[in-house]
Amino acid sequence: MKKILFVSHKKTQCGIYEFGKDVVAVLCNSERYEFIKAECSSLDELNEFIKRDNPDAIIYNYYPLTMPWIAKRILAGVYKNNIASIKIPQIGIIHENTQDISDAATVFKNKFLFRNYSKLANSLFDFYIAPDPTLLLKNPFVYKTGRLIKKYQNNFPIPLKPTFGSFGFGAPTKGFENIVELVQQQFDEAIIRLNIPVASFVDKDGEVAKSIEEKCKKLVIKPGIEVIVTHEFLDTKSILDFLAKNTINVFLYKDPTAKGLSSAIDSALSVRRPIAISKSPMFRHILSTEPSICIEDNSLKTIIKNGFYPLQKYHDEWSADNLLWDYERILDSIFLKKGITKDRKNFFRFLKSKIYRLLCLPDKSFTWLRNSVKVNDDNMEINFNVNYFPITLLEENYLNRILDNDARRLYRPAEDKLKELVPITMAKKIPEANVQQAFVFDTVSRFIPQYKTPKLLCVGSYEDTASMALIKMGFKVEEIDPTQNYYLQEYVAKPSTIKNSYDIIFSTSVIEHDPDDESFMRAISSLLSPGGVAVLTCDYKENWKIGDDKPDVDARLYTKSDLENRLLSYMDNCQLVDKPQWDCPNPDFNYLGKYQYTFTTFVVKKINSISNN
Repeated sequence: MKKILFVSHKKTQCGIYEFGKDVVAVLCNSERYEFIKAECSSLDELNEFIKRDNPDAIIYNYYPLTMPWIAKRILAGVYKNNIASIKIPQIGIIHENTQDISDAATVFKNKFLFRNYSKLANSLFDFYIAPDPTLLLKNPFVYKTGRLIKKYQNNFPIPLKPTFGSFGFGAPTKGFENIVELVQQQFDEAIIRLNIPVASFVDKDGEVAKSIEEKCKKLVIKPGIEVIVTHEFLDTKSILDFLAKNTINVFLYKDPTAKGLSSAIDSALSVRRPIAISKSPMFRHILSTEPSICIEDNSLKTIIKNGFYPLQKYHDEWSADNLLWDYERILDSIFLKKGITKDRKNFFRFLKSKIYRLLCLPDKSFTWLRNSVKVNDDNMEINFNVNYFPITLLEENYLNRILDNDARRLYRPAEDKLKELVPITMAKKIPEANVQQAFVFDTVSRFIPQYKTPKLLCVGSYEDTASMALIKMGFKVEEIDPTQNYYLQEYVAKPSTIKNSYDIIFSTSVIEHDPDDESFMRAISSLLSPGGVAVLTCDYKENWKIGDDKPDVDARLYTKSDLENRLLSYMDNCQLVDKPQWDCPNPDFNYLGKYQYTFTTFVVKKINSISNN
């Protein structure tokens, strides 16, 4: 069993310390890795842990203010002392992160591996972990995890008088004063409870915390409003008890330049009370909650009335089991990469390997057959009034078919609807390839009415316009994609993933990129519910064989034999929804003026027999 040293600074009144303490407590439950907690205040102390435990990798709960002794790279060969013996993967946790910071953490240039020293902690580490579920995984040397919601049984009754709680170290950007003002605007009688402890690193004497208390109490103008402020640093159980006693917990941060996510939300989610927030970037991981919990969108009374239900999905997703699984799979990937990339020759062989394609991201210039690198995003505001009626299919219009020029004409109304709903993303695509998205959108829309409350999963959802359009129309679609979160094979192994539970699974031009399409299809089969439908498209060329020309990012092109025999054989209890028409002697799609092929569909239904394979 490999040993992993988890390094943090010594105990202080500090949110970074509490984060590390809670995370390593979860990691120590691993049955695959031995995690060892190490609290250090110097390189010498770190070296003592390394000599004692001989770890296979080190994870640093790093923040510049709390670990200033890691001021330079501590990788092998930098220091002329015992630290130079560190030749194992070193992984830094990014607490203040943005997409740009993550993207710049490690860059390739002139065929050699370089580091961007100006963007991220002087590039201290080999790899990085961001506890930020919103991060797009564009950099193969940066990983992400979910948050950690602690297990807590809230046995406190809901207060008779509306009680508003908040906590955090004293800072002008925390918006405690805004809470007092907002409550007074909407309530005549209420209790406002604020816990503003003294912080070891930024407010040692407590002057800021006391100043905020004074300002908050001066704002009270209604006799029915009571403000209670405490400055005691509460341990984990005490802060959860504090939050559990409130009607609602409110966080109105106001720093538009903030980078990290607020760990206060993790604690507030644990106690299962309603939460109200401002539209701060520190709350970006819950900003999309529906109905909205943002005070800019709804009143405090409305947010209280909606209860905890809108937040339940976060509570379930960011569990300790899922966090442990995140760290274990990250370490699996790092050890594999580190083993392959330990010398330059193997590194470039690694870049060309199938393993690299599984661990790293596909070429974004090809993803979804894009002909543009526009970065603008479509407005994804939900509109329940948007309707789409599937195309009327004649008897000869099969669902399992070639997507050729005839199909382009047939599915033009679906393509037009996609252009109406997500015009910016559609404009990025190669027009001749949009027939795939149009087919998937129309076919999923065709099957949705067959299920009372359909559970939908999009595999390969990054810029998938069919998924985007369905979400804009108000359908709930779970999305997985290596750019956003997981590969399909990873998602199937996730502790919280429920097998045999999805009514419709759809995937557009993804499977041909996967080196292991057997595990891909077995995963879809295991996720489909009895009576569920899988809707896929793929790159197709009859009589194609290994060694023939194909786009570089494709692992293969599919043939009639693949679809009729091989793929279907991987799917337990599944059958084609109709008699297929996959004959295509003259493919009509040309990519880059070099590759002539076409697209085809693969639509299957799981019969009413459950399999747990």
